Amino acid sequence: MAARKNAPQPTLADYQERLRAAGLRSTSPRVAVLRELESATAPLSHADLVESLGDEGYDRVTIYRNLTDLTEAGLVVRADLGDHVWRFELKREEKSHQGTHPHFTCTDCGTVTCLPSEAVRLTSAKGAPRAVTARSVDIQLRGLCDRCG
Repeated sequence: MAARKNAPQPTLADYQERLRAAGLRSTSPRVAVLRELESATAPLSHADLVESLGDEGYDRVTIYRNLTDLTEAGLVVRADLGDHVWRFELKREEKSHQGTHPHFTCTDCGTVTCLPSEAVRLTSAKGAPRAVTARSVDIQLRGLCDRCG
């Protein structure tokens, strides 16, 4: 899993402050989940997190409960990208990751890529729901990635 470029890595105190500001206790599993999501370049599934955090001694249930708590607190965003697998990503302040943003899923290898909001242009059209104009929709593109295409 590649680290995000040009972004300073938060300290333990930064993670603890985020958790407390969201009304959550700062626990080592919560910090570990936030740290892992911070370094991710694409949304991660529960299984991805279990695989990467299992060596640190965190079991599946602990990771799942913390993902649920972090999502309910608004620190993490959960999405189903059409394959019935929940994926999680850190809610970020950068323009390309504010709120919901489009995702591209490779139909061959299953790789998920976050796309900047500007990659997909929505225009209002007669008969389109207001949610489309307001960008209150999940945009999921599917096709072959550069490696598989």
